[in-house]
Amino acid sequence: MTAVTDEDHGKGKSRGDSGEKPDGVKDGRWDDGLIARRAAAAAARDADGPVPVLAPADDDAEPQVEAYAPADGPLPARLDALRELVGLSRARLDRDTLAEAGRVLDEAAARQRLSSRHTVVAVAGATGSGKSTLFNALAGAPISDTGLRRPTTSQPIACSWTDGAAGLLDRLAVPGRLRRRPHPGPAAFDEALQGLVLVDLPDHDSAATEHRDQVDRVLALVDAVIWVVDPEKYADAALHERYLRPLAGHAEVTFVVLNQTDRLPGEAADLVLDDLRRLLDEDGIALGEHGEPGATVMSLSALTGDGVPELREMIGRFVSDRTAATRRLSADVDAAAARLRKVYVAQGRPGLGERAREEFADRLAEAVGAAAAGQAAEREWRRNASRACGTPWLRLWRWYENRGLPGSLDRLGQALTPPEEELTARQRVEQAVRIVADDAADGLPGPWAQAVREAAFTGAQGLPEALDELAVKAGAPGAAKRGGGTETGKGKSAADRLGGRPPKPPRPKWWPAAVLAQASMTLLQIFGGLWLVGQIIGVLEPGLVTPALIMLGGVVGGPLVEWACAAAIRGPARRYGQDAERRLREAAAGCGRARVLDPVAAELVRYREVRERYVTVTEFSTTGR
Repeated sequence: MTAVTDEDHGKGKSRGDSGEKPDGVKDGRWDDGLIARRAAAAAARDADGPVPVLAPADDDAEPQVEAYAPADGPLPARLDALRELVGLSRARLDRDTLAEAGRVLDEAAARQRLSSRHTVVAVAGATGSGKSTLFNALAGAPISDTGLRRPTTSQPIACSWTDGAAGLLDRLAVPGRLRRRPHPGPAAFDEALQGLVLVDLPDHDSAATEHRDQVDRVLALVDAVIWVVDPEKYADAALHERYLRPLAGHAEVTFVVLNQTDRLPGEAADLVLDDLRRLLDEDGIALGEHGEPGATVMSLSALTGDGVPELREMIGRFVSDRTAATRRLSADVDAAAARLRKVYVAQGRPGLGERAREEFADRLAEAVGAAAAGQAAEREWRRNASRACGTPWLRLWRWYENRGLPGSLDRLGQALTPPEEELTARQRVEQAVRIVADDAADGLPGPWAQAVREAAFTGAQGLPEALDELAVKAGAPGAAKRGGGTETGKGKSAADRLGGRPPKPPRPKWWPAAVLAQASMTLLQIFGGLWLVGQIIGVLEPGLVTPALIMLGGVVGGPLVEWACAAAIRGPARRYGQDAERRLREAAAGCGRARVLDPVAAELVRYREVRERYVTVTEFSTTGR
């Protein structure tokens, strides 16, 4: 620890300049009882030597002017992607799911606002592991209290090697009276340790709940941690299950030190150290051996000093890299991304393929009766041709035969549809929506699958009624009944507004000629018949051959003209029916696309956006998660 000099008191202004001195400061010197006792004991042991007077760190005396330097690596891009990921997901994921990612973003922002030339390293361990002894050995002075009374350390104690760490210690909530400087000596002037902020934590297995809470709080904020274990409790389940295993992704900023090796005889220390490495490997912690990145594992004795210089050298190299904070934040991002994996990573390739879209259109076409509408349009074409090109006697007979019958072809579009058929059509629409929603959500994480289904079912509201109106316009069988159930603002159904019938099919250009030919055949029949009647009653001269041939030509020619027209219209009628079916199918597909497929596709696009952000977050993972 550095001694307090007149020059130190003359620097700037501290809290004491306001007239109020911090606790323990009397007449310009630090005296909090404990340190005074140690100073007196040291003076008694060596009356000729200098009496070390421990001084508090003067971080509060000078403002911190150096902010965190943005990293040149992938961390800024990963943090930006994580921030966008959280923003895009708030409407789809609950607050608890995004809580850890939000905490990481907040802590990263807070750390980046503070000094980048300081590395905060916590010394953590169980009761009696000797972490405070190791802390004092690294600082070169008895800063943290040690002894048989448990717990010995009740609050975090910090030792800063350089100025400018006040903001970091404020973030850790280390009170000013517990901020120290290393004792003047090799440890204090070690160039590699300049920028180190060492924090001694309470016991993580302390019987006092507030001590464990402080450990958890500080461990979430420091740049690195030195876990001190002893030969008796190095395999303690509380340590491995509560801390080491959950923080396995932070291996690059983790030191695991087997202390008190002076208590182990012979090769027992090596055996215990090997077993400790085995346990760490089972915890999923990568071990930094053979030049590979990972946790540093070593053994030492803080009491005898054996191995302490090696640990101090490792910490010096670690601090001099000035990358601990970045590596810690990267590991935090990895941990947050690992927790979010189940809500962002899909199984397979979810989405709406062409086959799913076509099957959805087919089901809607079946529900709206597109095939029946096409067949009805084809029959309507044939019927019009029969009316225009058929013999008048046959048409008269058909009229008489179909007169007043419910199933008459002339009453197309007016037949009543049983209620169960209407219900079946609505069920078919609902089934089509359910199937396409399941296809689109297949393989998606739970929240996004639910969002896709909700978009489909919300968009499907009113779809059966819209399809009914399309069927009415196309004149599909039963459409008038189904459309009649949908009331408009004027109190009229769609069937009433549209007449309940499809538009009459167009007539080919040759139909007038066919009609004229059929009329000619009819006139020949009438002319021949009148001629024969005139001969029979004696009005005309006898001669049956000529009028009989004329009448026979009309009688035979009429059916021939009708047959020829029927053969000629077979292809156009089929094409007209297919075209009517295609139009209704396309109209139904367009209605389903606008109401169901487009909202579903929008949700899938949103998922792909957040998936891309998640890939960016995990692309440069430092832990392989």
